[in-house]
Amino acid sequence: MSLIGHSATVLGAGIAGLAAARALALRGAEVTVLEQATALGEVGAGLQVSPNGAAVLHALGLGPGLRGASIRATGVRLCDGLTGATVLHMDLARLRPDLGWHLVHRADLIALLETGAREAGVTVQTGTRVHRVDLLQDRPVALTPEGGRFQRGLLVGADGLQSVLRADLNAGTVPFFTGQVAWRAVIAGNPADRAEVEVHMGPRRHLVSYPLRGGTLRNIVAVEERAEWTVEGWDHRDDPGHLRAAFAGFGPRARGWLDQVAEVWLWGLFRHPVAARWVQALPRGGAAILGDAAHPTLPFLAQGANMALEDAWVLAARLAGADTVAAGLAAYQATRRDRAVRIVEAANRNARTYHLAGLTRTLGHAGLRAVGAVAPGLMLRRFDWLYRHDVTKS
Repeated sequence: MSLIGHSATVLGAGIAGLAAARALALRGAEVTVLEQATALGEVGAGLQVSPNGAAVLHALGLGPGLRGASIRATGVRLCDGLTGATVLHMDLARLRPDLGWHLVHRADLIALLETGAREAGVTVQTGTRVHRVDLLQDRPVALTPEGGRFQRGLLVGADGLQSVLRADLNAGTVPFFTGQVAWRAVIAGNPADRAEVEVHMGPRRHLVSYPLRGGTLRNIVAVEERAEWTVEGWDHRDDPGHLRAAFAGFGPRARGWLDQVAEVWLWGLFRHPVAARWVQALPRGGAAILGDAAHPTLPFLAQGANMALEDAWVLAARLAGADTVAAGLAAYQATRRDRAVRIVEAANRNARTYHLAGLTRTLGHAGLRAVGAVAPGLMLRRFDWLYRHDVTKS
């Protein structure tokens, strides 16, 4: 069915929400996005758009904007964090010339998606917090603390880790602390630096860094294992000295970056189960969750944004291709859930690989060096199921 004549309320103007809004609007739906922040964007941070996510942006007509806002990564380099020596180099330009990995500032991607949504006719309403949803009527209702009421045919929960719609669909699920915390920071960059993602691996900790905005900025995400609990969320400031102390034993390249950090944010990494229920059909509409609301994932495979983009496309495509909203929603969950589980589990495994210690670390790094020498494309081929998957063609 066409989505002409259908209406949707999207909760959250992040990557998932804005991508879903444009995807739905391009198929004819009337879409309003509700965002609790008074303005879009967030404190600066980088992200990686891998080929599976880039395929969605191209299909949404935003490919030129992505190319203009990002750096195309030429490689991924795994390094011994303690010495800085290369353990494995994956030359993306040579091994995967047909695929594109993009390094982009999150604010730039949000701006691209917001412009795309508005150009498709989407209304973006900021300063509107939805604190409760009602799925007991014939159509879903989103409610604000001030008494605002948004009742449309489709309610899309793209409202992240604390999603009110996820909580309604999946009562009783409780996250647990992984024993890991992460810092994120952005420093001044050097345009002459390689356009590579560098992963510096150390005992019970690792650091990921890559350039942004033509190399004028450098993104840093650093993860440390620790016993004490740290609050979940992306907006908690920390003392840069704590970050530097945690990585004091790392090599000079990594320490040089950390010496430049003036502002840093810290958050605890929590494991949330992939939601059992992503959708609910109602007599005259239905509800669906996507992105972090459906499948929060740890940042060890750089797939959070890419999974959200995939979700957005599939939700709109399945709804448009079904005879009823109920059938479209069921097809969306059936298409997405198993893949989301597989990606989340792969990210969890990467965390263990990056944090090896002692003899296991020595043997693990030796194995990676051997793979790089004998079969440099093997590590990438192991993830063809992820990066070569194109949801816009299925």
